[in-house]
Amino acid sequence: MKDNFSSQAEEYYRFRPKYPGGVYDFMTTRLKCFDNAWDCGTGNGQVAVELSKFFTSIEATDISSKQLKNAVLRQNINYSIQPAEKTDFPDDHFDLIITAQAIHWFDFDNFYAEVKRCLKPDGLFAILGYGLFSSNPVTNQIIDHFYNNILGPFWDPERKYLEEHYRNIPFPFLELSTPHFQQKYEWNIDHLLGYLRTWSAVMHYSRQKHSDPVSLIEKDLRKAFGKKNEVIFPILFRLGRLT
Repeated sequence: MKDNFSSQAEEYYRFRPKYPGGVYDFMTTRLKCFDNAWDCGTGNGQVAVELSKFFTSIEATDISSKQLKNAVLRQNINYSIQPAEKTDFPDDHFDLIITAQAIHWFDFDNFYAEVKRCLKPDGLFAILGYGLFSSNPVTNQIIDHFYNNILGPFWDPERKYLEEHYRNIPFPFLELSTPHFQQKYEWNIDHLLGYLRTWSAVMHYSRQKHSDPVSLIEKDLRKAFGKKNEVIFPILFRLGRLT
């Protein structure tokens, strides 16, 4: 599992989008028990916090100690530094195992083996994520150029799984049909620029070229986006049970 985000842990907490409440509502209607959940690759704990509202106990793991230092604390959440592919959790323990905006960094075979070991026979496994946002047409053109032409060579190979909306990753589970969700925000321009600077390709570019690639589009983006505008994130959501 790669750790691309420790250096941006505080910014990740401030600027990254969250998941709509409907996603959690949908999962709760299909869960049979609410004893134990595992949020794998928890980052700053945003999903774990939502799970804490209806689960008795949540284990939230990540390989980044800096991310966990920014995680929101709750009495029923236990944060720990553990890789996705090898944990110290008991067999048949979790009613829900979930990973959000992280699975593309995992070793699929070893992670899925761990999921199958730790998940209760009647438990649920969920994958969440979000794709490239959209806004007004001119902003979209600028972001498309930035994403593909300026940052293109600096994206990790794993980025393709997000571009494919997680449809082409292995999924050795009995898959359940899920509705389509979006997350909409009214962001100001500084929030948008802060979000762009959390992208892994932006960090790779900055390390290699010793300059900020966002500055290359900032003037045009400020003009196109304005002081405040709508951004829409498509939510990626797959849900399954053990076969």
